[in-house]
Amino acid sequence: MAKLNNTQVFCRIVELGTFTAVAREMNLSAMMISKYMAQLEESLGVALLNRTTRQLSMTEAGKIYYYRSKQLLDDFSELEEYTSQLGLQVKGTLKISAPIDFGGLYMVPAIDAYQRVYPDVKILMTLHNSQVNLSEGSFDLSILVTDTLDLGVVARKIAQTRLCTYASPDYIAEHGEPQTIAELSSHRCLHYMDTPHKDYWVFNDGGEEVKIKANWHFASNNGRALCQAAALGMGITQAPELSVMNYLEQGKLMEILPAFRIPSLEIYATYLQRRFLPAKLATFVDFLIKYFAENNRLTNTHPIT
Repeated sequence: MAKLNNTQVFCRIVELGTFTAVAREMNLSAMMISKYMAQLEESLGVALLNRTTRQLSMTEAGKIYYYRSKQLLDDFSELEEYTSQLGLQVKGTLKISAPIDFGGLYMVPAIDAYQRVYPDVKILMTLHNSQVNLSEGSFDLSILVTDTLDLGVVARKIAQTRLCTYASPDYIAEHGEPQTIAELSSHRCLHYMDTPHKDYWVFNDGGEEVKIKANWHFASNNGRALCQAAALGMGITQAPELSVMNYLEQGKLMEILPAFRIPSLEIYATYLQRRFLPAKLATFVDFLIKYFAENNRLTNTHPIT
């Protein structure tokens, strides 16, 4: 059991980056964490970490030991949790990652509804627009709004949204409404920076995908900021419909170039393939599918692997 504990400490050092962070998380002293690491390296007869005054890094042996140990620890944790939940209530902490706009606007009500059914499941949600690597173990589940998926994950479709182009009525009144994609080059564009398409906007022209480089005057990695800018008449933006719903209902934005709209973007709940799927994860994904279906935001599909 001592080696298992020491191995867990080593993995958290790699993931958190410092002895102090691990000590704080485990409510121990940094000296004790250092002792556990020394015991592990002594038992293995090899150094796992390179230590300098500024940073820690894994040795080659450390990299091999970490990735294999992480897999074994995850398997053990899943088996333990799966067994403990047989015949018992669903409980535990579920760590999820979600895009800022979708997470902020739609996930909180879904989580509230879920926890009314499963009150013993704690949910830690991190909002950001970067795609996470689930194999690193920081998250159990990642919500993605995308038209492409990486291999190696299970993806359950929970909803969909249209990617459209928008401007405010005031902007259109002052600058005119573009009727073709080419006309965008003479307009002020508001560009979202963190998309798989990088600097380009994507359109459907007669069934063919067309990318144009936006002539942007304001760019941000925050969709809400861009929607607000568009509503203020600062320019034209391309965004998922879910992000602009309130602005459309209030008449502050209107869709332009609808004939060039690309097919809908899918919204997925993604997780790693596992032999033992924790009840907290299985129930949460199933709940999301049902929740968004009842809110007319879902097309049911089988898992994609």
